[in-house]
Amino acid sequence: MELRVTPAAIAWFEEEWGLEKGKHVRFFARYGGSSTVQDGFSLGVAVEEPRDVALEAEVNGILFYVEKDDIWYLNEKNMTVDFDAKKNEIIYDFS
Repeated sequence: MELRVTPAAIAWFEEEWGLEKGKHVRFFARYGGSSTVQDGFSLGVAVEEPRDVALEAEVNGILFYVEKDDIWYLNEKNMTVDFDAKKNEIIYDFS
């Protein structure tokens, strides 16, 4: 499994969330919603200090990660975090 964050997504996080070097962004499983990888769950995002990292990508000094308790959500797939300019929102691709 691999976590990738595109330059467009990085720019969005830096501009919209004011993220800068030294910050941490956690992706986690949330009960409810829908996704293409897990029925009945969706992906949550928070700025949090990491505790037990299972998967990570560091870009521009910002650590993006998934903790061990949430790695099941990916279902052994790679995750790419990108930005959709038409929708003006972050999108996820699981392959």
